[in-house]
Amino acid sequence: MKKMSPEEFTEKLKTVCGDNLQAVVLYGSSAAGDYAAKGSDYNLLIVMNDLHPAALRGLARTVSVWERAGNPPPLLFTRKRLAEAADIFPVELLDMRDARKVLLGEDVIAGIHPDTANLRLQVERELSSALIQLRRNYLSVCESPQRLAALLTGSLSGVLTLFRAALRLYESPVPTDKFQALEKLNRHIPVALESLRQIRELKTGTLKIKKVDAGRLFEEYMKSIEAVVDAVDRI
Repeated sequence: MKKMSPEEFTEKLKTVCGDNLQAVVLYGSSAAGDYAAKGSDYNLLIVMNDLHPAALRGLARTVSVWERAGNPPPLLFTRKRLAEAADIFPVELLDMRDARKVLLGEDVIAGIHPDTANLRLQVERELSSALIQLRRNYLSVCESPQRLAALLTGSLSGVLTLFRAALRLYESPVPTDKFQALEKLNRHIPVALESLRQIRELKTGTLKIKKVDAGRLFEEYMKSIEAVVDAVDRI
């Protein structure tokens, strides 16, 4: 299916939601300037007056078309629930504060200020969860360089998002570009920059799997995540 732009999707939302729709915000790589057509998604926050089941049913077909076009489902909030989410999702909300494009309505992110203590807990918890999942998935792909490379590239964006969030615990502001943030994080927590760079190049297609040792990349990738988890735990 042809890729649908966030603006096209927003127009469809206006038609099906009417006055119930308060705001649509584009966030993530496309808003930060590091969108890669082959490996990136359009991430959207939708804020509505009412998210009762009837309202969700009205959204279902339009969101299904959006997902079939290759995008993740949008985040759905009411204005009240969004404000209350600051202590639960500080990573996402801080990233939205740094890199967002309001496609419709008010800038609903501007007045939200997550607490650093909650940020530290989320970073540690989600990176620890990523380690558990990577180890589990490694068992079924370790004999295939191609499948191992897919595991690495598929997890990279989420891990770099959390690394960027970890940098916030040391300095502010942080770069919107995830790899620039990684290079700054390396000044505080040593990570395998070259291996992470190669994983990024595998993801963008500028590096072929036959040119690298996927097993070594995985080992250094895991060590880097563990180093950040340990450092954040000590803060």
